[in-house]
This record gives sequence, structure tokens and C-alpha cells, in this order.
Amino acid sequence: MDRVRDLVAAGAVSAVLALDRDRLARKVVLNLVLEEELARHGCELRALNDYAGDSPEAALMRGIQGQFAEYERAKIVERTRRGKERKAREGRIMRGPKPPYGFRYNATHDALIVYEPEMVVVEKVFRMAASGLGPGAIQTRLYAEGVPSPTGKRMWQRQVLRRMVENDIYLPHTHDEVREWVRPEVAAKLDPELGYGLWWYGRHEVTVHAVSAPDGNGGKRYAKREVRKPRPREEQIAVPVPAYLPRGLVETARATLATNKSSERKYLAREWELRGLLRCSCGGRMGTQTTKPRDGETTYHYYACNRRRKLRKMCECTQRSLSATEVEGRVWHFVSELLKDPEKVRVGMNRLIERERIDRTNGPQREAKAWTEKIAECHRLRSAYQDQQATGHMTLDELGGKLKELDRTRELARAELGRLQRRRERIEELERDRDAIIESYAGMLPDALDALSGEERRRLYGMLRLEVEPTPDGLEVTGALSTSGPRSTAT
Repeated sequence: MDRVRDLVAAGAVSAVLALDRDRLARKVVLNLVLEEELARHGCELRALNDYAGDSPEAALMRGIQGQFAEYERAKIVERTRRGKERKAREGRIMRGPKPPYGFRYNATHDALIVYEPEMVVVEKVFRMAASGLGPGAIQTRLYAEGVPSPTGKRMWQRQVLRRMVENDIYLPHTHDEVREWVRPEVAAKLDPELGYGLWWYGRHEVTVHAVSAPDGNGGKRYAKREVRKPRPREEQIAVPVPAYLPRGLVETARATLATNKSSERKYLAREWELRGLLRCSCGGRMGTQTTKPRDGETTYHYYACNRRRKLRKMCECTQRSLSATEVEGRVWHFVSELLKDPEKVRVGMNRLIERERIDRTNGPQREAKAWTEKIAECHRLRSAYQDQQATGHMTLDELGGKLKELDRTRELARAELGRLQRRRERIEELERDRDAIIESYAGMLPDALDALSGEERRRLYGMLRLEVEPTPDGLEVTGALSTSGPRSTAT
């Protein structure tokens, strides 16, 4: 439409033809504005089903056509909204572009089922939050462990982590609690012995309006902008979904995260380049520490052994705190020198990839096939045991014991399949990181390398799988850093 308006303004068009007027705009006022704009440039606006002519009767009929088109559009929106609300009140999910993290849609796409590989990550996030870690610290640990975000990126967004902890879809509700929010016929289908999360339909009131901005060529470009306003809980519709996490864990994580906002800002007050990468000589992780003397204005930043700081006299660790500025400078000097030789980086990354590819006696494909067959066998035996119990050849107690044993075998097989999948993903990620380092960092000019921010350096250390451990001779660095072996010394 913008292209058409530009052509008309240039005087190159005598008539604009459409199949129907509502193909130009669904609102009467917009059709009138467009018609007047074209008329100013000597251009006519016509539709194939239009009432031609400039008589008052023709203008009236065109106006009536526009009113009907606007009414039809409003009815379509209203029927769509009512249909979605009815579906939600019947306990069914509205399918979106992606299901919530930790879930998948069922075969009919109107309910959620637990997806264990992602739900294990969700549980890890809740356990870290319950232990007192804020979104920034959780983000760091997930990045260091190579856990991809819901969008597939390596770095999780802190806002996503906070919303995950606060989302009712992961909080188990009792049957009585769910019954207060859903219709009786929906509650009657639920198992009173199980817990259910709540997926809320209609959480926001969304309004859409058009906005314009310069297109850089002297004209304008138009887009739609959404304004989302939270609705009261009473106006939302609850849909029960399967629960996976323990309720105590979720409630503890929520309460801890709610009281962790002030400390989170303090934790993120500085770019800690080696946060999560320093390991003490006693085997524990080294955390960050900031001190400021009472009578001074200078703030000091250190890396200190978490185990020694928490256990104090009970810990035998003798490692002293390290000045953050000094140790970060030494590590960066060591790494930046190696980055000047792209071939050395390539060899080091290839060595890490080859190490990941070292498998057991059986190949990973045969091992995955064996575990998949084990899961299928568990399903077959489960049905066979239930048939034996139904025909009286097995008691209920015997059936329960057999089913528990099958469940343990199935969970073991799933865990092993997940481990094999994670191994494949780690190799693919190492290959991507290798190519990204060689393309973006290796061979850079010294000035360009030194201009990297602390967060960018820490991201690079993660791609190199860097780990640093203080020793009496200096710093022992582990990762893809030399051709001679996995360990090097930065003095």
C-alpha cells in the first residue's frame, strides 16, 4: 500500500483497482482517508464490486459496503475470542509457536505433556534459586555447563529465568486448589492424588495500533505495535497441566528469589571475567568477594575459595584470596598471546573435540539403539503384567513390584539416552565454538583484543572451555590453549 501511495503521489497512476474495498482497509474511515488522498493526485479508487459514479447514491452504497466489512471483521474477532475462551474453560490449551519450556504438545495440540530432558533443566534452575542464587548467578552456571536456552542460544536471559521461577505452570497445586479455578467437569477428570500446574489463558489485555517511522528514503514505513496490560487473576482462565517438581522446592525457590533482588544488584556491579571459571587448589570453586574499608572510598575485588570462606576453621584450604584485577590481567595476557596463532587454537579445540568422541567399546548408535529397545521392552512387559493380573495369574502386590522395577529400568534407559544426546550436542557445540573463535577472535590485532569487554572475554573463555587453578608457580590453565596438552601455565 505504501508503494501504491508513492506511485500515485508521483503522478504515474490514474486509477487504483481492488477486488473489494475491504482488501484496502477494514475500517470505513481509513477507506475514506485513502480515497481522499488519491483524489488529491487525480487518481480514482475503484473496486470490482463497487458502485461506480460520483452520485450521492453511489457514495452511500460504498459507505454501506465499508460498514458491512468493518462489522464482519469485528464479528470474526469476537467469535475467535469466544472460541478460545470456551476451549480454555473446557481445560484445553491454546497452541502457540512453542510450548512452555519443559513441556510438549500432545497429538491433538490441546494439552501439555512433560518433556523430561528440558524439565531436568527446569529442576536445576529451581534448585539453584532455592540455594540462594539469583538470575545472574544461575545464568553464569548454565552458560558454564553449556545448557542452551529455550531459544537455542548459549546465554540465558535473566528475565526468562525469573519468570520461570514465578510461573504457576511449574508450581504443583492440590486437587482442591485446582477445583477453585476450573469448572466441575474439568476437575472431575483430574486425579485427586496428583498435583497439577496451572496454565493461565488471558493473562494480558492486548491492544494493537499502527505506528509510523521514517524509512530513511524521505518516506515513512508503518508497523503494528502491541500494548500488553496485565489482567486481574479473576478475569483469567486456569487450565490444569501435569506437575513435575516438588512443591516445597518451588515455594522455597520463589521465596528465596523474592528476597534476593538487592543482593543480585550488588553481585552484578562488576564484570567478573573469571566468574565460575576459577577452581581453588582444594578442589572447590572460587567465588567473588567485594570489600570496602569503613574509612576509605576504594573498593577491592577478590576471588576467594567458597569452601574456605563458608567453613572457615573447619576447612583445611590454605589458598589466599586473589586480586581480581591482577589474576584477570594475567589470564587475559596468556590467552590473548595464544589467540595470535589461529593454528594453535584450532589444534587445541580439535583435541577437545576428539576427546569427546572417545566412546566406549560399543558405538554410540548401537548403545542408543540398545537403550531404545530396552524402553520398548519395558512398555511390552508392562502390558503383559497388567494382562496377567487381569486374568488372575498375578496379585496386585506382585504387579506393583513388577511395575516399579520396570519404571526404574525405563528411567535408567531414558537417562542414558539423554547422556548420549548431550554428548552429541557437546561435540556439535565445540565445533561451532571452534569455528566462531577462529573467525571472530583468532588473529585479531592486539588493540582490538584489548578492547573486548569483561563479559566478552568471559564468553570467549567459555568457548575455550577454560578453567583456571592457582598453583605455587602461577596459574594452571585448562582448555584448548596449547598443542602440547590440555594444561598450560600462566605466570
